[in-house]
Amino acid sequence: MNFTRWSARLPGTQRRSAARPDRAAPTTAAVPAGPAAPVPSGPPAAGTGAVPAARAEHPDSDAAGDGPSAGSGRAPSVDALSVHDILGKIPALVAVVYGPEHRIAYVNGAYATVFGTRPPGATAREALPELDALGLLPLMDQVLRSGRPRTVKARRVPGGAGADQSRDGYYTFTCTPIEVAASGPAPDPEVACVAPHKGVLVFGADVTDQVESTERLRASEARQRAAAVTLQRSLLPQELEQPDDLRVAATYQPGGTDAAVGGDWYDVITLGAGRTALVIGDVMGRGVRAAAVMGQLRTAVRAYARLDLPPHEVLQLLDGLAAEIDASQIATCVYAVHDPNEGRLVYASAGHLPILVRDAESTVLRAAEPTGPPLGTGGWLHTSGSVPLGPGSSAVLYTDGLVERRDKDIDHGVEALERAFAGATGAPDIVCDRLLRALGITTDHDDDVAVLVLQHPARTGHDAELFHNAALELHGGTEAAPRARAFASGVLASWRFSPELHDLGVLAASELVANSLQHGTPPMRLRLRRTDRRLIVEVTDGDDHLPRRRRAEPADEAGRGISIVATIASAWGSRRTPGGGKAVWCEFALPRE
Repeated sequence: MNFTRWSARLPGTQRRSAARPDRAAPTTAAVPAGPAAPVPSGPPAAGTGAVPAARAEHPDSDAAGDGPSAGSGRAPSVDALSVHDILGKIPALVAVVYGPEHRIAYVNGAYATVFGTRPPGATAREALPELDALGLLPLMDQVLRSGRPRTVKARRVPGGAGADQSRDGYYTFTCTPIEVAASGPAPDPEVACVAPHKGVLVFGADVTDQVESTERLRASEARQRAAAVTLQRSLLPQELEQPDDLRVAATYQPGGTDAAVGGDWYDVITLGAGRTALVIGDVMGRGVRAAAVMGQLRTAVRAYARLDLPPHEVLQLLDGLAAEIDASQIATCVYAVHDPNEGRLVYASAGHLPILVRDAESTVLRAAEPTGPPLGTGGWLHTSGSVPLGPGSSAVLYTDGLVERRDKDIDHGVEALERAFAGATGAPDIVCDRLLRALGITTDHDDDVAVLVLQHPARTGHDAELFHNAALELHGGTEAAPRARAFASGVLASWRFSPELHDLGVLAASELVANSLQHGTPPMRLRLRRTDRRLIVEVTDGDDHLPRRRRAEPADEAGRGISIVATIASAWGSRRTPGGGKAVWCEFALPRE
């Protein structure tokens, strides 16, 4: 690149619109300069003298070859302007070097203010160590070889923020190839520039304010994202309930780098009598509105779960509530209930992805339909399905962020999850991490991901001794009550409970059986179950009328059974069974050993 042609394009200069017809043929006049001070030269057709080097005397206007125009009243042309003066007034950093060793031809005042004055003729590696520290010397070599300009952005210069030396500055450097012409003899032939040399113009634009503004913006976005993630996590369970018969773990991975929160959620709810509800859902979209809807749905699920309804009835209630909360928001959900007595997972789905279940032989299967449309659509009757989940089995519930990719069908993602889940062993929290890694979920993933893993462990040895089941079918009339008491007494004695807990368990079984005999219909069953944390007494019958606790008058001969059970037990409850009828249960917490 010709240096004089480049200077003609500097801001504040103006090229002539046409050649001056009255101008004589130009002559090149060398400008006095110190020894070893080569300078940029203009092209032969430009008609200007060589540009003075650093510390050179400035030629007057007549010596510049434009004297006649000054007296003619015409505006001075750009060719009459001194490149030395122009570069000296530019606030950007400017350095001109020449030759393969990048010897100094010129540095302007802005450069000297930041880095100090530099001796002409010295090599850049010796006299311009700042360029080496900024990594510009290899770049300048490339510019000399290729003849093409190169740019590096936002390089930090310690204490180089313009005239303010109290803070670091940031500069974007552009290295442009130029030609530097001879400016006079030099005593040292190794330094002398006796013919035009290829050189490099180093131009550094101060971008300190832009860089600092960008950093402040990034810091603000990071704070907003941290607050958004904190909001999202605060709406999720701070600590999962751990059922007696299951091991459960969950993880949540916020998606993207923006500050918008997502609507993924999960929960584990202990229902009583050893049963556990597991739920996972996804409110489509991002932002505070999605998070607000998610928080309301999660709260509603916990409230409906306390009613101990079948999964499809819970979703039916959620469907109506979602339409009332925000009809424009789409939400999907899976609600499942695990009953250790049945060894099954009963579930219902509202537009959500299928549950994956791995059996004791590591065979993975998808929970089959039924599934309904997303929550809030209305007019749909949800139904429940079931899948075996016995000892040694595991299951995973997840949101679409885990398996959905923009360039692939979602079925491919579910198949990849099946393969990963088949080989993912270890505790539930370890399985969660392995599934995330197997599916390529990182901090840069563009969608929120929620994963809930549950395991029904196969217990052996001493651990198995802490879990027992016993059941008795109740037949006949009034003789069923004493038979139930005798059965309960024998079972509790064989489980080596303390005398106090033994007596309380027998009393609870007697009252529940008596209540069922009086108000229920056959078939009837008494079931006793112990875990490592509680004793459960449950009676089922064929009548679906749920009992309630009431205050019995002193003269009443009945109506005190449920009140007695509620008084002596840690918890009690009732629910309707899927095949018709009801179950009434109570629990006793076991003392910690």
